[in-house]
Amino acid sequence: MFKEKHLTVQSDLSVLTKVQKWFEAFCAENSAKFAWPQRQVYAMELALAEGFTNAVRHAHQDLPPATPVKIDLALWDDRLEIRIWDRGKPFNPDLLEEPKPGTLQEGGYGWFLLRRLADKVLYERHQDRQNCLLIVKYDFQQDER
Repeated sequence: MFKEKHLTVQSDLSVLTKVQKWFEAFCAENSAKFAWPQRQVYAMELALAEGFTNAVRHAHQDLPPATPVKIDLALWDDRLEIRIWDRGKPFNPDLLEEPKPGTLQEGGYGWFLLRRLADKVLYERHQDRQNCLLIVKYDFQQDER
């Protein structure tokens, strides 16, 4: 692992800008070693924002705003990993039905957006009664070749 960083924030959408600025700073700090295409950085920032928003709106909807959302970033030679930890009830996002093109529905798009932005997306319940959303993007440069 080249670099890792951790952030814990309240379960409140008003801190989304703080989360995004933290991610942008992480990317800027490491840009000398990895020349990431800007569109890939934006895609991962969007994935982070979607994952954080889902944790606040859905996983923590019945929990107090002081409930923490933990975010971990890990940069490896071949990938960037984002982990978003929540304390909501477990659920299986693979059971969500993908919206059909051209149809409108309320909600349900986030999981499918995440899967299009990243190379790997998992949502798992851990023994400590926390859920972890793992978002992985492999070899940023590979997309530009």
